[in-house]
Amino acid sequence: MPDRNSEPLGAQEDASAKALTVGTATEAEGAPRSLWTDAWHDLRRNPIFVLSALLILFLVLISLWPSLIASRSPVHCELGRSLEGPSAGHWFGFDTQGCDVYTRTVYGARASIAVGVCATLGVALLGALVGSLAGFFGGFWDTLLSRVTDVFFGIPMVLGAIVFLSMITLRGIWPVVLVIAALGWPPIARIARGAVITAKQNDYVQAARALGASNTRLLLRHIMPNAIAPVIVMATIVLGTFIALEATLSYLGVGLRPPTVSWGVDISAASDGMQFRNAPHILLYPAAALSITVLAFIMLGDAVRDALDPRLR
Repeated sequence: MPDRNSEPLGAQEDASAKALTVGTATEAEGAPRSLWTDAWHDLRRNPIFVLSALLILFLVLISLWPSLIASRSPVHCELGRSLEGPSAGHWFGFDTQGCDVYTRTVYGARASIAVGVCATLGVALLGALVGSLAGFFGGFWDTLLSRVTDVFFGIPMVLGAIVFLSMITLRGIWPVVLVIAALGWPPIARIARGAVITAKQNDYVQAARALGASNTRLLLRHIMPNAIAPVIVMATIVLGTFIALEATLSYLGVGLRPPTVSWGVDISAASDGMQFRNAPHILLYPAAALSITVLAFIMLGDAVRDALDPRLR
């Protein structure tokens, strides 16, 4: 009979994976559930998660297909109707240029959400990479990467974005995404570093190392799946913050600019005090859409954090 200990590492891990699959299949019979299964079980019963997820799903749908609920063009303007109030067929009224505020509010979701999602993906990938390498290798690499992280921590997000975007002549969403990603990764790097340091001390990691697993295999197959939860939670929360940051930069004139349609651009155009007193609708509706979106993502992040943090159970 062949000795089980003589089996290759890959065969032993495949056997472990099959055992995990069988355990999952017998979950209904009372077997212990994984962290992710427990989290999904809790999230489905959390009204805050359900409400925020439905709202975000709606926002994503209208950002992808705004024509579903808006039949006009966001750049079709009639100067003769400048600053007209809400009326039948034009629920949000018209802005200074005579553009339909409702249509621009709907179409503005596309650029704002695109910047938030893309910047969050970049921040999560860069922060997780730097933090994981620092936490896994330790020693010199931990010191070096941690000092680099400290340097970026010392750069104020808004001020740094203003400086860098003022130096860039290219306009559009990608310069804004790249600047936010370049400045926003340090918090996630620190969280990933701590999670990896904790995970690599577990017995199953030491057992895999003793069986001859390479550093790449240890990090990707054994450590990261068990250290990724705090990174996901942080990324979900900062997504709403990045949407608000894009609006702030556009309001200051260094982010998105016309003819790009975004909530920040419309808020900037409506910020004149005299116009706001005469026609408050040109500012209230895009600002309300921005606030609701940011709040939805923050609520979603809080719900995910509560579900994935074992200390809160």
